[in-house]
This record gives sequence, C-alpha cells and structure tokens, in this order.
Amino acid sequence: MNFVSLAWVECKKIKRSKIFLIMFAAAIILWLPSVINADLNLGGQAEFISPENNFFIQGFLGRSWFMFPASMVVATVLLNQTERKNKAILRMLSLPIRPAKLCFAKFAVLLALAAAQILLMTGVYYLSAWIASATQDYQFILPPLFVAKEIGFIFLSAIPMIAVFWMLSVCIRTPVFSVGAGLASIVPSVLVINTKAWFVDPMAYPFFVITSEYGKLASNLDAAQIKWMLWIPVAAAITVICLSVSCLCFGQAERR
Repeated sequence: MNFVSLAWVECKKIKRSKIFLIMFAAAIILWLPSVINADLNLGGQAEFISPENNFFIQGFLGRSWFMFPASMVVATVLLNQTERKNKAILRMLSLPIRPAKLCFAKFAVLLALAAAQILLMTGVYYLSAWIASATQDYQFILPPLFVAKEIGFIFLSAIPMIAVFWMLSVCIRTPVFSVGAGLASIVPSVLVINTKAWFVDPMAYPFFVITSEYGKLASNLDAAQIKWMLWIPVAAAITVICLSVSCLCFGQAERR
C-alpha cells in the first residue's frame, strides 16, 4: 500500500469521529464575541490600526494562542485513539506496512485536519466580517490575498507544534494525560513570545506570527518581528526530532 492510499484510509477512519464537530464548534463560538462587539473596532484603537485590520487580528489572536492549539491537541488524541479502540492498532500492525509509514500517514492526516480547521476559521471570519459590516455600516472584509498570506503563515508555523502534540499522543498512552500535557504546554506561550527565546517553544509559533503582524499594522505597538534565519532551522529541527521519536515509539507497546 503506497503512502497516499494509506493516508486516504486514515482519513476515512475519522469521518464518524467528533473531530469535525469540535473544529466547527471552536470556529463558531469564538467568532461570536467579535461580531457582537464589532463596534469596539470603530473606536479606541481605531486611531492606531484600521478597524478592519483590528477585527481580523483580534479575532485570530485568541484562536492562535489557545483555541487552535487546544483543538489540535484534542484532534491529535482522538486520531490516535481510533487505532487503540478495540485494539485496531494490532490489526494495522499485522499488515505488511512499516509502523513508521503508518505514523507518517497519520501525521499527514493531522496536518490536513489543521489546514481544514484554519480554512473553516477563515470562512467563519468572512461570515462574521460580512455580518459586522452590515450591522456597523463599515467594510470589515479584508482582501483575500492578505487573509490567505496570514492563514498560510499560521498553518506553516503550526507544523512543529503539531509534531510535538503528535509525539505526546504517541508516547503518552493515557488520553487524559496526553490531553493534559498538550494543554499545559500551550499556556506558557503567551509569556514566551515576549522573550528572545520564543523560537524554542513551538506552541508559541502561531501566536507569534499574528502578534508580529499586529506590530506591523498598529502604529502604537512595537512587537518583535520574525527572524527567519534563526527560526527556520530551530523549527525544522524540532519537527524532525518529534517525528523521529513518534516513529520509534508508534505501536511499540502493542508489538511487545
């Protein structure tokens, strides 16, 4: 079985899971305050940043810091548990498929889920911006190219973070502890982005990307900017290390 076919099989397994429901609920619930309080974008900070940019950035700040990482923690554990239910992992490991290949296939599905969630968040953003524009008589909708660039950066910056979450779900077999470890790793990111060593914490990457963009758009905010030559090697190393550990540990307990 080639990698694409294996990944497709893994995608089919999650159709009846609660992953998509969690993603949809997270996208809807967190945009409601932005719509309800849309008028706040027209005052106060409006002299430092345009209302439409403030509506977009403020909306994605909370999602990038906690809700997006938290939902990915839950999605990661649920994805891994599809194999552990009824010992289905034993049947998969009995096939002539290398465990590392199966591990990579599941990680690819996880990345697809992350992309789907970001696209869903973007779709809800446009719906929210349209509603806010109609209720406030102001155009809150930003150009698609600008939005596409920002969500693209969020997705790419989230890859190392997702690799860490995947490693935790593989190595920590108890779902409660796995979720707890993942959620606990998210909280310090809001503090880490204010230090020079922000690049060592992959959970801070998506939040740092949005905060950095906020610093470009707001005249009253001097946010740190991304240092690509420093960030990319560290992010790549974290991703490789986490995936390597995941491949080594995947199905190890079941093979004993």
